[in-house]
Amino acid sequence: MSYPYNRIISLVPSLTELIIDLGLKNQLIGRTRFCVHPKKEIEDIPIIGGTKNPRVDKIIDSNPDIIIANKEENRKQDIQLLQDGHKVEVTDISTIEEALFTIYRLGETLGVSDAAGNLIQKVNDRLEKRPDEPPLQTAYFIWKDPWMTIGNDTYIHDVLDHWKLHNVFEGQTRYPKIPLEKLADYDPELILLSSEPYPFKENHISEVQEACPNARVLLTEGEWFSWYGSHMLHAFERLNVWRKAIA
Repeated sequence: MSYPYNRIISLVPSLTELIIDLGLKNQLIGRTRFCVHPKKEIEDIPIIGGTKNPRVDKIIDSNPDIIIANKEENRKQDIQLLQDGHKVEVTDISTIEEALFTIYRLGETLGVSDAAGNLIQKVNDRLEKRPDEPPLQTAYFIWKDPWMTIGNDTYIHDVLDHWKLHNVFEGQTRYPKIPLEKLADYDPELILLSSEPYPFKENHISEVQEACPNARVLLTEGEWFSWYGSHMLHAFERLNVWRKAIA
């Protein structure tokens, strides 16, 4: 089968996984070191730096015919350098709806629209099976020192909202810094400490619990809330089970 692009570089971990799951592993000639899924399939794909510090020279030398990037994951200056002489598909994803549209658009662009359509249907099936549990006022932390959470214009916020985990910081945008001693003022019922980008561990729970003794504090898998593309299949299936368990 022939494809419109046969030398693809992906600078977005979630979309590297998506491209492989759409059947285009053999067309991928470069990935970032953070592109870690699917684990077995990515091992022999060359690494061209990170998401924030890609090896632009190495990418250019690889002679790609399309580069997949993301407005948030990648730096504007790197994208602009690569756009000078290369086709760069820049995605912008801050909701589940936008993530699904990205699957559709990349499927059309890369010549795998049928596979993309099938994936979208499966993701929507997972969404329709969300448990109907009472809402929980929720704080979701992605970093400490400084403590950072998520605002209303992020993909994480939209995932929380779909599972009735109402973001207590929904009045803010992007990734606001919240002093831990002020957390109780927002009166969360549930506090989630994500496994990424900061790797929260068991020892952090007591620190947060002390600052907000009336809340339940849990570690959570960050990939469920922040990875889009084909990873939504796994993430949403796990969220459906987990949401019932914490209700």
